[in-house]
Amino acid sequence: MNLILWRHAEAEDHASSDLARQLTSHGRKQAQGIAKWLKARIDDDAIFLASPATRTIQTAEAFGDRYRVIDDLAPGRTAQNVLDAAGWPGGIAQTVVVIGHQPTLGRVAALLMTGEEAEWSIKKSGVWWFQGRPRGGDGHIVVRAVMNPDLL
Repeated sequence: MNLILWRHAEAEDHASSDLARQLTSHGRKQAQGIAKWLKARIDDDAIFLASPATRTIQTAEAFGDRYRVIDDLAPGRTAQNVLDAAGWPGGIAQTVVVIGHQPTLGRVAALLMTGEEAEWSIKKSGVWWFQGRPRGGDGHIVVRAVMNPDLL
């Protein structure tokens, strides 16, 4: 299974509620750049899961309208909520892209890499791509890519 963690792009600082915050014009450009990068690398049958926050939905929409909104990906949820939503390690699909928030996505990355949650930072509109694969009866996790919009 491929698990791609995609942090939402840059959003406005204030809105009527945290969930209502929208992407800035710079954030829209970030999301479009990462979406273009992903389109060249993932299969057409990838599943996109987005938090119910407006900024994550707008980030997902840079890729298209193929996303599902999952309440368990909202701000403040746990790393385990993210893994459960994606069906890790077996997966609800061969490739699952989760569009979510800090600090949760950083905690997921740390958990997958070290076996323990830690406060790792993922840049806005940044992507961490993990691949889980069985080897000799054990599961191995490989980091396939880490991409930030300023590297495009």
